[in-house]
Amino acid sequence: MAETPDSRTPSLADLRREIDRIDESMHRLLMERGDIIDRLISVKQTQETGSAFRPAREAEMMRRLVERHKGILPLDTAESIWRVIISTFTYVQAPFSVHADLSAGDAHIRDSARFHFGFTVPFVAHMGAASVVEAVSESKGDLGLVPAFAVAGAGAWWSALEFDSAPKIIARMPFVDRADHPAALPTFVISRAAPDAMVREVSMWSVRVSGWSAKAANAIAPVAEAIAVPDRAFDGAALLVSIPQGGTLAAVADALVKTGATVRATALVGSHATRYRVPGETP
Repeated sequence: MAETPDSRTPSLADLRREIDRIDESMHRLLMERGDIIDRLISVKQTQETGSAFRPAREAEMMRRLVERHKGILPLDTAESIWRVIISTFTYVQAPFSVHADLSAGDAHIRDSARFHFGFTVPFVAHMGAASVVEAVSESKGDLGLVPAFAVAGAGAWWSALEFDSAPKIIARMPFVDRADHPAALPTFVISRAAPDAMVREVSMWSVRVSGWSAKAANAIAPVAEAIAVPDRAFDGAALLVSIPQGGTLAAVADALVKTGATVRATALVGSHATRYRVPGETP
């Protein structure tokens, strides 16, 4: 039986024309998105004030992306493309720079910045988290990237976020949690975001403790993640505590008190979305 036009195997030329058609469609959709952003800017000037960063909305967009993703395109590629699209259009709405602490490794933090923000957004290098926080605090709407783990000599940089007028931790990257992530450096994002734009699944607290010990560190591990640096007063420590959704600061305090430690002060310094763990990845 003779093949019909619809049943024949497509030629390479046919497939390449399909790719060209899809490429053109993607480009047109990006330009259409740009047109909508242009209209959004006009609406915001009359109906909304505040930061262009919308951490809660971005987290929901990334969750939907991961959940619908399938096929041979690596998830990392799709994640980076969408992150760059979001960041670039945010930059178009309200230009900003990314200030990054290089003290944990220049290459790693640059990889993270470029993976998540692309090359359009200006990159400003710093040596030390405190310098990043200061730069963000003095800016109108910049972002700061600092390692989400203890770095020797860094000090309690998060104490500068305790004041009401200070920027806050608004995100933790990478959003997709997997062992072989190409930009795997755990990084906190610091900026000013409107209160109604924040995602509050993981709360971030600055906690001052006296009587800090290895026993105290082990006691809070089941209920929170913590970065600890020495505090000169009362054999103490300054902690940056990440409390997951459903957890409480009271539970952290109770665990500390049971080890003989004393909680001297607490302050909320931000919040971020729960990382998305790819199914099949071990915690």
